[in-house]
Amino acid sequence: MSEQIKSFAKGLSVLKEIISYGKPITANELCQRLEIDKSTMSRLITTLKVQGFITYLNDSKDIIPTYVLENKTKKTKIELIVKKTSALLDDIYLHTAECSYVAIFDDYNVLYLNQVDNSNRVLKTRNSIGLHAPLHTNALGKAILAFGNYDLNKVKLNEYTRNTITTIDNLRAHLDEIRTRAYATDNEEYEYGLRCVAVPLFNKENILIGSVGISGSAARLTLEKLDEFGKKISDLTQKHIIAC
Repeated sequence: MSEQIKSFAKGLSVLKEIISYGKPITANELCQRLEIDKSTMSRLITTLKVQGFITYLNDSKDIIPTYVLENKTKKTKIELIVKKTSALLDDIYLHTAECSYVAIFDDYNVLYLNQVDNSNRVLKTRNSIGLHAPLHTNALGKAILAFGNYDLNKVKLNEYTRNTITTIDNLRAHLDEIRTRAYATDNEEYEYGLRCVAVPLFNKENILIGSVGISGSAARLTLEKLDEFGKKISDLTQKHIIAC
């Protein structure tokens, strides 16, 4: 076995140990657990850190996998958005009597963070919290695409209904319309019988953090209603200061 392969194997064993340990670990502890000398361990840790696999916790000597910190940061951000938009979702539901949502961009999908539906309908909107949906198929995703800075070539334009946008040119034209009127609609583009309308959500620094909107039965949410509620939700959103 060549020295390069041996070094690579040692690096993998160190990374595996850091991940499997399940809590922060120091270089000295890694040396003892893997029986690797300090000089070699220092070199391996430096390489893993430069490559972005590990990081030090709060500038201490404790080492953790990078994804742990990323997941913690993402979780904190989500919890803050849910908390800060709770009153807004209540307000949107109060003025539309339709299930209200807040969602964010997540790896070229839309991620539903929270929803409010206080109706007594027998057939209520399903619980979508924590679920993903394609950006181009629903109002929440299209509102984010229209007002964010994203590479449209990375959006997978799969077809779900006959109304789904399936070409990049049509998507660009549709996003231009959304920017003009300041709200996005979904006319049974992901699921037959379901329509949605949404607006972009900005924080107090005017940075896009996601979108808010409603969805409901196509029988209730006529195209005229979508326009009416789009303007209403836009007005309501501007009255709420989102400190995220």
